[in-house]
Amino acid sequence: MRQSAKRMREDEAEDPRFLTTLARGLSVLRAFRPSDDGLGNAEIAERTGLPKSTVSRLTYTLRALGYLSNARRRDRYRPGPALLALGNVAAASISFVDLAGPLMQRLADQTGTLALLAVRDEGRVLLVKTWRPRQVSSIWLEVGHRLPLSGSSSGHAVLGTLPADLLGGAVRAARGERGLDAAGAAEIRAQAQGQLAMQGFVIADPSTYFSPNVHAVSTPFQPRDLAEPVIFTCGAMPADLTLARMRDEVGPKLRATVRELEQIMGQGPFSQRQNV
Repeated sequence: MRQSAKRMREDEAEDPRFLTTLARGLSVLRAFRPSDDGLGNAEIAERTGLPKSTVSRLTYTLRALGYLSNARRRDRYRPGPALLALGNVAAASISFVDLAGPLMQRLADQTGTLALLAVRDEGRVLLVKTWRPRQVSSIWLEVGHRLPLSGSSSGHAVLGTLPADLLGGAVRAARGERGLDAAGAAEIRAQAQGQLAMQGFVIADPSTYFSPNVHAVSTPFQPRDLAEPVIFTCGAMPADLTLARMRDEVGPKLRATVRELEQIMGQGPFSQRQNV
């Protein structure tokens, strides 16, 4: 996480419109995870790569504006009511999530996998919604968890479908994680696009996966109100989700479920043409 501040400085040098103070404040808000029992300034500084003195000023300001609170312990911060209100506005403006819920829960139950919705977050993939299979033990990935672009099916699907004008920035933001560079990203992109063209879903090579305890298959969905695709994924332990099962059963079911969502939304199938 120490590279976050460095990435901000690089972006500022590239574009004079980039406002570093705002970016730093947002990086503080993004440091929080659902499992956190509050964060102190030192922990926020560690996660963001920002100096502790800078974090102290930012948390003071964000608390004053209601975006952070520290009601239980004065030295530890939590997301505040203003941030909750902002999140509710954002969620309400993305209409497909509520419609996708019953479909993805059905898919999770049918396949015994954890179904999830992921979006690109700079140079990583952020989980924003999960659907756990009922009465079936599955892998545990919580909302707010971030996956690498390289070595995850969700990340490979992002690289394969990201609009060309956004690809370079995503690769720069991820550089250094799992050795991803422009050449590696181009190779992953080509492989993912080939898989999407042939079968409609992406499966990262399990030997390159970020964790030996996860297998996953992913497919994109392009919301009308977003500039880039989001990714739907099904994942489970390797013993429960073999490569053959991903390819022959779960991948096709995932693809069909997302196609059903597209039909409900009155959209055609996802096309890569707009993103090459």
